[in-house]
Amino acid sequence: MDAIVTAGGIPQARDPLYAYSNGNSKALIDVAGKPMVQWVLDALSDSKKVENVIVIGLTAKSGLTCKKPLHYVSNQGRMLANIVTGVKKSIELNKKSEYVLIVSSDIPAIKGEMVDWLVKTAMETQDDIYYGVCPQEVMESRYPTSNRTYTKLKDMQVCGADMNIIHVNQVTEHLETWEALIGNRKSPLASAAVIGWDTLFQLFTRQLTLQGMVERASQRIGIKGRAILWDHAEPGMDVDKPHQLEIMREDLARQNKKESAVVKKSAALKNPHHPKCVQLRTKAKTK
Repeated sequence: MDAIVTAGGIPQARDPLYAYSNGNSKALIDVAGKPMVQWVLDALSDSKKVENVIVIGLTAKSGLTCKKPLHYVSNQGRMLANIVTGVKKSIELNKKSEYVLIVSSDIPAIKGEMVDWLVKTAMETQDDIYYGVCPQEVMESRYPTSNRTYTKLKDMQVCGADMNIIHVNQVTEHLETWEALIGNRKSPLASAAVIGWDTLFQLFTRQLTLQGMVERASQRIGIKGRAILWDHAEPGMDVDKPHQLEIMREDLARQNKKESAVVKKSAALKNPHHPKCVQLRTKAKTK
């Protein structure tokens, strides 16, 4: 499966992240020593399910790296247009392409195994769109100060994940509805209004379960949709505000430090003059 990474957003003067971007793409903001999007590319590199990676909104001049074939497509100006262009690029690379993975460039904490879990879980059924959601307790257990916006349902409270899967036929159908939904993606109530006022009322009065919401949306749009319930918070931890950026910087810097310590320890143990190696050789001789 090909992965489309949306990286075209450039913070404007009123954007909370404007001071951090220096007029460049949000995806290139530094997070623990490398561009935010590079963390996403590293996860896709480690995935066993991803074949090609298509980055929307950046160019090869950005200096990004990926173990998978990396392709760049220019920013089309709108989120939906970017996704459509990315899907067309995937079909160009592989005419038999059926599904694509849509990944935001601002979820730097994701890992390759999470990508693989999503693809494997989604492909157990044949639906048009797989939309990831993260329960509030999962998010706040991992990132207690993230301040995410939650949709209040009858059976749970959830926030959206920024790693989803769609069938390629969705780029030519239901475009007006998708445009409206994407435009209101930060407001659960506005999104529900697009699907229907009856849905908005039921959501507002907390009469809808997660499955009920999925069924209502699928029926309204005319698709087969499936919600993927995450037990990891990382796909839902997108960086929209300065405090979320600082959370990610601290979290990933801590991970870097741990990984560095493990590598150093492993290298040291391979050194024949390391005290532990000498001790082991001594014990072996005395036996």
